[in-house]
Amino acid sequence: MHMLLDKLGVSPELQAFFDANELCFNYGVEEEIYGADFHHVPVTRDLWMAGNNPATELIVTSSAMEAIAYMTVNAWRHPSPAGLSFIAVGLRPQAEQLHWIGKYCLKRKITLVFPNDVCGKITDIIIAAGVRQKAVKPRWKNDKVDLLMGGLIIELPVDKISLNFFEKAASLRTGIKTLKPKRFNTFLDQLHDDSKP
Repeated sequence: MHMLLDKLGVSPELQAFFDANELCFNYGVEEEIYGADFHHVPVTRDLWMAGNNPATELIVTSSAMEAIAYMTVNAWRHPSPAGLSFIAVGLRPQAEQLHWIGKYCLKRKITLVFPNDVCGKITDIIIAAGVRQKAVKPRWKNDKVDLLMGGLIIELPVDKISLNFFEKAASLRTGIKTLKPKRFNTFLDQLHDDSKP
């Protein structure tokens, strides 16, 4: 058991599931480190993985701590975590990661758990398209974002950006879903708020 996770309300069962004895998560060469006053998430070509393999559902996040927070808040969605596998890609998803995830997750349900802000929504699009072998590059343009996919340029107003909106505009069906916290930017933010005295 870890004192910081106890304080955040992470159950002993979830701490064991994520093997979270130390709050240092290995991505291969890089590490994510979580402390009382800091959270270092790497930019890396490697992945952090937890859960079971083979699994029927893959949940992709930016960090191990966001995966733990997601499960703490949403344990009711997954009464039996035995069918779950988690992957964290770090701060900026890389093409190598998306290619590997695409091969790894054949015939698995995929859920993306990224921040509920513009960057998080663009990350949803980049990962969902990338996993389906369609590279997307964003380009900011005043109050709009151009999403370049092959020879196609999809211009979306910032307030309309979502994976669903992008899929309709691009005539692309990824079969990937997203989950966002309702009142917070991340599930980790929600855990911090819930743990305040």
